[in-house]
Amino acid sequence: MSSTQSSHSLAFRVMRLCRPTFHVETPLRFDLTDLIIGEDLLDDPSAAPHLLRLLQSQSTAIDSSTDLTYSNRFLLRDGLSDAMGLPGMLVLPQAFGAIYLGETFCSYISINNSSSFEVRDIIIKAEIQTERQRILLLDTTKTPVETIRAGGRYDFIVEHDVKELGPHTLVCTALYSDGDSERKYLPQYFKFIVSNPLSVRTKVRVVKACLENNTKSNLYMDQVDFEPTPQWSATLLKADDHHSEKDALTREVFKPPILIRSGGGIHNYLYQLKSSMDGSAPTKFEGSNVLGKLQITWRTNLGEPGRLQTQQIIGNPITHKEVELKAMQVPSVIILEKPFTVCLSLTNLTEKNLGPFEVLLSLTDNQEEKAVMVNGLKRMDLPQVEAFESLDFKLSLIAVELGMQKISGITLFNTMEKKSYDPLPDVEIFVDA
Repeated sequence: MSSTQSSHSLAFRVMRLCRPTFHVETPLRFDLTDLIIGEDLLDDPSAAPHLLRLLQSQSTAIDSSTDLTYSNRFLLRDGLSDAMGLPGMLVLPQAFGAIYLGETFCSYISINNSSSFEVRDIIIKAEIQTERQRILLLDTTKTPVETIRAGGRYDFIVEHDVKELGPHTLVCTALYSDGDSERKYLPQYFKFIVSNPLSVRTKVRVVKACLENNTKSNLYMDQVDFEPTPQWSATLLKADDHHSEKDALTREVFKPPILIRSGGGIHNYLYQLKSSMDGSAPTKFEGSNVLGKLQITWRTNLGEPGRLQTQQIIGNPITHKEVELKAMQVPSVIILEKPFTVCLSLTNLTEKNLGPFEVLLSLTDNQEEKAVMVNGLKRMDLPQVEAFESLDFKLSLIAVELGMQKISGITLFNTMEKKSYDPLPDVEIFVDA
């Protein structure tokens, strides 16, 4: 990759440094009759009729005109590698190639003196320019290159972790003194595009991450970790492979990479999310629908590393409740038309005092009486509840129907703010005679 300017003594040459690829050769196949029958045998008048009949019978058995793969032929080989088309040679990159997000861009840069005299006091700079920023890779301002003789060169290597998509420009500049001591400035630009190696699609509450390989080489996933935010914990869900305990320990220590094949290969990862606030006392932590992000590392066929971090994954909006009403204790034996007591708990989830409250049993939509009703006054008064505090109370109920029934419709009403809250979730009970 080069961009020369004829008016300058110096010129930059850029070669991308990356691992070589396997040299693949098409295996050479031959027909067995080529070894048995020489061309001169057909000239023998006694042997020719028999050989022609043999060849005709073979051609009718397998129509070679329709067998474009030559599958009926033998492989000419010295070993297994030749048969596979891999002779054991590696090929250096012949072009700049594709560059993907998360890779390390490494480039070998050579500045050549093509003139007949030496140049002096060369200040060299190399930068990566993106749509957002310029990143300095090399600067010899403080220690200029003293001289580059006629026909000579000065070589160096630069590296850059690719963290942005889109067009990139490698800017190479040289400020030097020519043969006649004239100070000259040489800028050269080398452009390339950074593509996305993986398409990451997610689904939430259970986080499903679908990784699709957009590159032309296989990707071996070393690590795909979901890093949740502090209010969540995440567990990777795996299929049970029925390995022995010894094999399971070995696989845990030496984790085999997961292959995602080139040109659209897909692998899914499933993470179960649990709130870290479950079962704990209320805090002042404000909930958020930010779930976390994925950390992904991989290697290509010959070990070229890559790393990618997704943006924050957003879940469904979280509804913040002011109060929570739940049943703490329900009798195991409930007799028809005999009062029983349910222990309830009211929790204030806000930073302010709420209440006082009224607890009542709402009717069904068709105004019919429920199978479980309040025993006594239909409304119970509760005092004010302080911020992040709980109030336990008991409610007397009575069942009027046998069998499996539901305690439903127990509603909380804030008499100060004149508003109702979500009713108590239905509680199933069994009513005996």
